[in-house]
Amino acid sequence: MTTTDEPVVRFDAFAASCPSRRLLDTISNKWASLTIVALGLGGRMRYSELSARIEGVSQKMLTQTLRNLERDGLLTRTVTPSVPVRVDYELTPLGMSLLEPMHHLKEWAEAHMPEVDAARTAYDDGRA
Repeated sequence: MTTTDEPVVRFDAFAASCPSRRLLDTISNKWASLTIVALGLGGRMRYSELSARIEGVSQKMLTQTLRNLERDGLLTRTVTPSVPVRVDYELTPLGMSLLEPMHHLKEWAEAHMPEVDAARTAYDDGRA
């Protein structure tokens, strides 16, 4: 049995002041979730590979997303001195722990898009 003098910290994302909300903001962003899945399925990738894989993301948004994920400890950025300099991104073990739920969410969205489109059309037709 191990004991610690540190109290156990409990987080409650329903509470307005809970710091876990900032993490939820980051990982619920579409670019962050797609980046996590791309790196989780594709492994280590360069910026240009991520940009090509995640169609539609601007340079600014991808850079910001990568910085946020790195800051939260979900990915690592490795700079290799060469000409030109090589920069690779890779999920950390913490980031890999998010892969399964993010991948399932992506697959769910793809599988249920026809139903969502039908619901949107029915809603819009009823509101016209």
